[in-house]
Amino acid sequence: MSRWKKAIFTGIALVSLLTLTACGKAASSNSSHTSSKSESIIIGSSGSDYQIWQHIAKSPQAKKAGLRIKVKQVSDGNVTDSATAEGQLDVNAFQSYAYFQQYNKLNPSEKLAALGTTYLEPMGLYSKKYKQLREIPDGATIGISNDPANATRGLLLLATAKLVTLKSDFNALSTVKDIQANPKHLKFKEVDPSVQMLPDLDAELISNTRALDGGLNVLKDSLVHEKLSQTTRANVNILVTAVKNEKKEEFKKLVPLYHDPTIQSWIKKTFSGTKLDVNKPISYLQQK
Repeated sequence: MSRWKKAIFTGIALVSLLTLTACGKAASSNSSHTSSKSESIIIGSSGSDYQIWQHIAKSPQAKKAGLRIKVKQVSDGNVTDSATAEGQLDVNAFQSYAYFQQYNKLNPSEKLAALGTTYLEPMGLYSKKYKQLREIPDGATIGISNDPANATRGLLLLATAKLVTLKSDFNALSTVKDIQANPKHLKFKEVDPSVQMLPDLDAELISNTRALDGGLNVLKDSLVHEKLSQTTRANVNILVTAVKNEKKEEFKKLVPLYHDPTIQSWIKKTFSGTKLDVNKPISYLQQK
């Protein structure tokens, strides 16, 4: 091969090498940029929780904690939990401890971990016909959620109000069949939680999220409502992540961020005090 041909091949090889090196650096730079973007914590949430975490994500408190938060609106609880277990969502904020327990029991291969407590959103018994609990008549029809977790919760509230007595082995999977005594001969009608109070009901058990959507304040408008106690601990809402992520420091920082006094002041004002702050360790919910 002549010296000229060698020079040409050498030049081409050098240009190719430089081009590859430049491309490699660009790819590396893009990869680094993508990695930086992916540092945001993706939180799946719905309803008023979505509103709360949108506020927190933009707050000075989140910036001070060094947290970048992106909030995605979700609807179906089971789908949201599966997405969290699979890593499509980093954390979710929508469910009670009882709901979380039930999900883990039914999905042993996709278990989730609780990061910390947030609030108790009281369930209430509402009526368009009666203004006081004692006015509920004999044989009244009570609307109860067709969602098992909320139905169980509603029955516990009725028991607290002494409208029914529950069997001694009543648990998270119990139903109206586990009512031991029903002195007022109450009738129960399953209702879709997304539907407004039906006219043929004398009273209805309604979650606070749905009550807020309907312009109701559980502390003022309900005949009776939940309070934080041994029987309602399982109804405390929590932040949840995949088991493999429960030790991540940036995820754990979300809990004290939620309970920041300035954040709590905004939540209390925005939701008229209906989200009762519960700043307790997860072990508090596990006590028997």
